[in-house]
Amino acid sequence: MEIGIIGLGDMGKLYAREFSKHGYKVNGCDLPERRSQLEQELQGTGVYLLDDGVAVSRRSDLIFYSVEAENIGRVAKQFGPSTKTGAIVAGQTSVKTPEIEAFERYLPEDANIVTCHSLHGPTVSPVGQSLAVIRHRSSDEAYKRALETFEKLGSRIIEIPTYQEHDKVTADTQAVTHVGFESMGTAWKNAGVYPWENASYVGGIDNVKILMALRIYGGKSHVYSGLAILNPFAREQVKQYAQSESELFKLMIQEDEQRFRDRIKRSGEFVFGNNDSQILLDDKVMGEFSLGSQTERRPNSHLSLLSMVDAWHQLGVNPYKNLMCQTPLFRLRLGIAEYLFRNPELLEESVRTALFDKGIRGDDLEFHTAVREWASIISHGDTEGYKQQFDATREFFKERIPEGMKRSNELIKRLASSK
Repeated sequence: MEIGIIGLGDMGKLYAREFSKHGYKVNGCDLPERRSQLEQELQGTGVYLLDDGVAVSRRSDLIFYSVEAENIGRVAKQFGPSTKTGAIVAGQTSVKTPEIEAFERYLPEDANIVTCHSLHGPTVSPVGQSLAVIRHRSSDEAYKRALETFEKLGSRIIEIPTYQEHDKVTADTQAVTHVGFESMGTAWKNAGVYPWENASYVGGIDNVKILMALRIYGGKSHVYSGLAILNPFAREQVKQYAQSESELFKLMIQEDEQRFRDRIKRSGEFVFGNNDSQILLDDKVMGEFSLGSQTERRPNSHLSLLSMVDAWHQLGVNPYKNLMCQTPLFRLRLGIAEYLFRNPELLEESVRTALFDKGIRGDDLEFHTAVREWASIISHGDTEGYKQQFDATREFFKERIPEGMKRSNELIKRLASSK
């Protein structure tokens, strides 16, 4: 079997190298202006660079489209008709609705569509990570061959029945998760405060928040905007997250203790009350990953986590079921929410701080404003606005992003090994 990869960006190159290591002949292509650079980067890997997607499609038995979700229609239109007879075609986009629409429209009728989604970034080895596989249109024999090939990556294969189900789950595990951390970063940027220098962000939970925010801002804005804007289920879920945060924030500034407590109690019971499975993050490990030298800790409202649990409750979503399509970011976000809600003393401190501590109220206001900004951008499908907001926040943190990326990788590995 020859494997073709159309689009040799970060994920495309990762797949090309991995499959080549396992003995497959790998054909790849990218934009003509990147040819010489890619020849240098892939020298000695056994990856064959071809002129374009037509050449890749004509000779490859399993073809991956590793391009941005917003470009999948244009690229499939250009190269899809050249697909080898009976070939298997997969996409590596994180949003499957536009991808499947493009494949159905531009691929030959005899093409088998078995698409996939690696639930990790290009800096993480696929070994042991989750790989979602969706059989959309395929013979039994072709599907078996596709699975056998995917398994060579060493990932944990998750078979999902439909692309719609995939997009609904990833709206939660990716789009809303990213908006939560992006909003934290934007709030800190707008306040002009580095959180690792603030006593309100000292401790295990806040170390995770900071590192995950930096991890996202170390990525590319188009990846995250595609997840949020092109996923038809993401806007509804982001809207609910913003609504939950807004309603909780109003109860906080009104100091309406009874209604606030009742709401937190109901959401906590819904999400955590009937779930036997637990992530059980290690507080000692989380505590080792501070970026600052602050040792004094002030109480934090953890409004971002209270809002997420409330949103899950309002949407009727069991996040533990969505662990089947977990990313490291989602697992950590659910993990710190679980840690907060399963620790009665910490949750009580968080509730009292949210209601009565005026010292944290300014930070919560900045977070409230940032959530509204991000939700508005996504609801309007404003890709350019998303990029501007993302880049402005990344610029604020640029000096610490490399360290944040490195330490977040270490944190993910440590917490995984401590399970």
